[in-house]
Amino acid sequence: MDNNNKNEKDNKKRFLNSPWGLILIALLLTFLVTNLMTSLYTKATSKQISYSKFINAVEQGAVKSVLIDNEKIIITPIEQYREFPGMTYWTAEVEEDDALIATLKKYNVDIDKKYISQSSSLLGSLLFMMIPFIFFYGILFAASKKMGGESGGFFGGVGRSNAKVYVQKETGVLFKDVAGQDEAKESVTELVDFLHNPEKYAKIGAKLPKGALLVGPPGTGKTLLAKAVAGEAKVPFFSLSGSDFVEMFVGVGASRVRDLFKQAQEQAPCIIFIDEVDAIGKSRDSRYGGNDEREQTLNQLLSEMDGFDSSKGVLILAATNRPEVLDPALLRPGRFDRRVIVDKPDYKGRLETLKVHSANVAMDETVDLEAIAMATSGAVGSDLANMINEAAILAVKNNRQAISQDDLFESVEVVIAGKEKKDRILGETEKRTVAYHEVGHALVTAVMKDTDPVQKITIVPRTMGSLGYVMQVPEEEKYLMTQKELDAELITLLAGRAAEDIVFDTVTTGASNDIERATKIARAMIAQYGMSEKFGLMSLETVENPYLGGNTSLNCSDKTAAMIEEEVKIVLKDRYEQAKKLLSDNREALDRIADYLYDKETITGKQFMEIYREVKGQTSEEISL
Repeated sequence: MDNNNKNEKDNKKRFLNSPWGLILIALLLTFLVTNLMTSLYTKATSKQISYSKFINAVEQGAVKSVLIDNEKIIITPIEQYREFPGMTYWTAEVEEDDALIATLKKYNVDIDKKYISQSSSLLGSLLFMMIPFIFFYGILFAASKKMGGESGGFFGGVGRSNAKVYVQKETGVLFKDVAGQDEAKESVTELVDFLHNPEKYAKIGAKLPKGALLVGPPGTGKTLLAKAVAGEAKVPFFSLSGSDFVEMFVGVGASRVRDLFKQAQEQAPCIIFIDEVDAIGKSRDSRYGGNDEREQTLNQLLSEMDGFDSSKGVLILAATNRPEVLDPALLRPGRFDRRVIVDKPDYKGRLETLKVHSANVAMDETVDLEAIAMATSGAVGSDLANMINEAAILAVKNNRQAISQDDLFESVEVVIAGKEKKDRILGETEKRTVAYHEVGHALVTAVMKDTDPVQKITIVPRTMGSLGYVMQVPEEEKYLMTQKELDAELITLLAGRAAEDIVFDTVTTGASNDIERATKIARAMIAQYGMSEKFGLMSLETVENPYLGGNTSLNCSDKTAAMIEEEVKIVLKDRYEQAKKLLSDNREALDRIADYLYDKETITGKQFMEIYREVKGQTSEEISL
C-alpha cells in the first residue's frame, strides 16, 4: 500500500516537472486572473436591476437605449440618472414580447438587438484568454531557463544542480599557493595521488575515500585548499555552497543533489566541493531545529554518498566551521572518511603565508617578515593577506615605491584596531587619563615576569573604538599557558583601571573591554582549566563552536554557577589589588612615562624601557641579569 502511494506521488511530481505541468500552471493562472479582472470590471462599470424596475425606469423616461441579446438586456440610462460616469445597467433575460417593444418605442428608447451563437461566444472567450496565457507561459518559461535549463525539474529546471564546474586547471590554484597548512596539504595530497594513479592503490586493495571534511575557523583557507586539490588533480571540479540546495519548495534540494551526483558520475573522475555544508548537514534532532526541506536534502545526500561507486573516482570535499552541529550519519566512515583540520597557522605557517602573499609585492630592505609573523599570533591566512595589501596601499599613499617595515606594522594595527581617527581630538583631562591607563598596562609588564614585552604604546584613537592600546609581541610561539602567565595576564588587563584609580581617585568607562577579557580568563581558569582550589579538577564549563569564537556554556547546577561567579569575583579583586600595589610601588615611573606619552602620543617599546630603566637607575646589563 505504501509503495502504491509513493508511486502515485512520484507520478504527480513527474507530471508537474514536465512541460505539460508548465502549461497547466499557466492555464490556471490565466483562468484565475481573467475571471478576477472580468469580475472587477463588471462590478465597476455595470449593475444588475430587476425587470420591474427596468420597466418603471422606461416609463419615467430615464432610459436612453437598450441592447437586447439572447442572455440579457443591457440598459443605457440618460446622463442625469447615472450613479457614476460610464455606468450601465442590465436585467435578466426575459422572453421577448411585442408589449416590451411597444413600450420601448412609446418612450422613444433606442432598441438594438444582438444574437450571439454558442460557438462564437466560446471562440471569443478563448481569444480573450490567449493573450494572458501567452504572457504567463512566457514568464514561466523564461524563469525555468534562468533557474537551470529547459527541462529536468520543477518549472523546467529548479531541481537541477547549479554547481559551477571548473575543468582541469581552471581553478587557477595549486598546492604552492596554499601556505601555512602543511598537515592539511599532506592529507589531501594522498587523495590527489589516488585520482592520478588509482591502479597503484587498487593492487593492494585500497579504495578512494568517499569524502573529506575540511574543518577550521573562517579565513584559514578551506575553500582555497579544495580548489588546490582540483588544480593538482586536473579533473573537473564541481563547486557549490550548501545554501544552493535549499529552496522554498520542499523536494527541490533533494532533486538538485540527485542531479549533481548524476553529472559527477558522468564526468568521473572528478571532485565535488560543498562549501558551508552545515547549511544542509545539521543534525536532525530537535536541538538545532527542524526543517523539512533541509532534512529531505540531507537524507538524499546521505543516500547518494552511500550509493555511488568510489572506484569511478568521484571524491567529495566539504568545508565547515561548525562540525559540532553536523548530523552523526554524515560524519561516519563511508561518507566523510577523513576529517582534515585547517586551523589557524602557527609562527612558521604565518611566515610562509606572508611570503606567499608578498611574492609579487615590492618591499624595501627594512622589511622583516619574521617580526611580522611573531606579532600576528592568532591571525589567519585572510588576515595576513589583508595586512600585506593594506601595507601596499599605505606605501602608495605615502608616495613610496616599496613597502617598509613601518608600513607592515601599521597595517597590522589597521587590521586589528582600525585606522587612526584623526578627527577625534581628546580633551586635556581625557587624554591624560588615557595616557595613564595605557602606561598602567605597560608598566606592570616591565615589573612582572611571565609577560610579553611591549612593542608600542599609543593614545591615538582608532576607528574600531579604542582610544589607545598597548601592543605586546611574544618572544616565542606558545601553545600552553601556565597559571602564573594567566595571573600575569589578569594583572596586566586590570592595571589600566588601577592606574586611573591611583592617579585620579576615580575610574572611567575605558576599562570595559579589559574587564570583559579578564572575566573570561578568570572564569576559564576556574571552570575549564581546574586552577581553583575551591573546585579542584572539576570541568564545569564546555566550549561550543570552537572555530567560531569559542562561546562557552556551564554544565552545572545554578547553585554551583553562583559559587563560580563568587570565585571569579574574588580572583579579579585579588589581581586588581596586586596591580594597584605594583603601580603604587613604581609611581615615579608611571608619572614619567605617562607625561612622555601625553606629549608624544605614540612611543615604542624601546623608548618605554629606556625611561623605565632611567627612573629605576638600572643599566641594560642589570636588567638582563
